[in-house]
Amino acid sequence: ARVLEKHDFTKGPLKMVGPGKVYRRDDDDATHSHQFMQMEGLVVDKNITMGDLKGTLELMAKHIFGQDRETRLRPSYFPFTEPSVEMDVSCFNCNGEGCSICKYTGWIEVLGA
Repeated sequence: ARVLEKHDFTKGPLKMVGPGKVYRRDDDDATHSHQFMQMEGLVVDKNITMGDLKGTLELMAKHIFGQDRETRLRPSYFPFTEPSVEMDVSCFNCNGEGCSICKYTGWIEVLGA
C-alpha cells in the first residue's frame, strides 16, 4: 500500500514482484507441503487485460520450466483475484503422455492467479 501511494504514475505503470517463503498448517504429502516458496505479482496501469497476465505467466513458465514445456490456463476461483485461473505445464517426466508424477494427466499444476 505504501509503494502504491508513493508511485508516480506520470512516469509509468507500477510493476512489482515479491518472492518469499510461505508457511501453512498443511500436512505434508506427495503434493502438499507446510512450507514452500511463492511469488506475488502486481501491475497497476490503464487497459491491462487478461491477455497481459496470460503472456506474462507463459513467459515466466517457459523461463522457469523450459522452452519445450507446453502451458495451459484453466478457469478457477480464488477469493482474492477476479477473474481467477490456474496454470499447468506439460509434465517434464513423460512429456505430456501421462505418468505417476502427473497423475496420468500429462499436466502439472504450477500456479494460481
